[in-house]
Amino acid sequence: MARPRPRVAAAAATAAAAAIVLTGCSSSGSSGSGDGQLGFVAVKNTNMSTAELGKRQDAPDISGETLEGSQVKLSDYRGKVVVLNVWGSWCGPCRGEAKDLQAVSEKYRDQGVQFLGVNTRDTEKANAVRFEQEKGVTFPSIFDPAGTQLLKFPKGSLNPQSIPTTLIIDRDGKIAARAVGGTVEDALESILQPVVAEPKQ
Repeated sequence: MARPRPRVAAAAATAAAAAIVLTGCSSSGSSGSGDGQLGFVAVKNTNMSTAELGKRQDAPDISGETLEGSQVKLSDYRGKVVVLNVWGSWCGPCRGEAKDLQAVSEKYRDQGVQFLGVNTRDTEKANAVRFEQEKGVTFPSIFDPAGTQLLKFPKGSLNPQSIPTTLIIDRDGKIAARAVGGTVEDALESILQPVVAEPKQ
């Protein structure tokens, strides 16, 4: 069998690298089965999906120690919209989206929105802390190197192998939207704004 020409091989490698960036750091860009049961509907031509009011499942009350050493749990923010971002310092797309996440967190801080990270598969906390410092991330992150908190989520809502993943949790603690893979400011706002605009129950 003929070997591919260098230019063709280089183009294929570039396309493969681009696909990895789009889908995230995992071997699977999918969140697994269960979308129907979770009420998720895919947003056409994006890596995002949303769930209508009345069709959402409860988010588990994950908890743990933050990278700064304080204790936090998701229910601390009940009554706020929570943007939950799962990330790792080893993950290229996580590095790519960090500044966009920080920008959106600052923009929506006074609109009842709280950002919370879950740092996973970082064996050394120092690496995660350095990541936050380099990227200017100021919102808290739970240190969850083994992914034990991620396993608490309903099947299909959050695949621990798909990093990064961002979930939008509504004011009642239900999973309203999801972006699998890296996201950018405009895309994140497109699924966050409708949840922020929902009337308080």
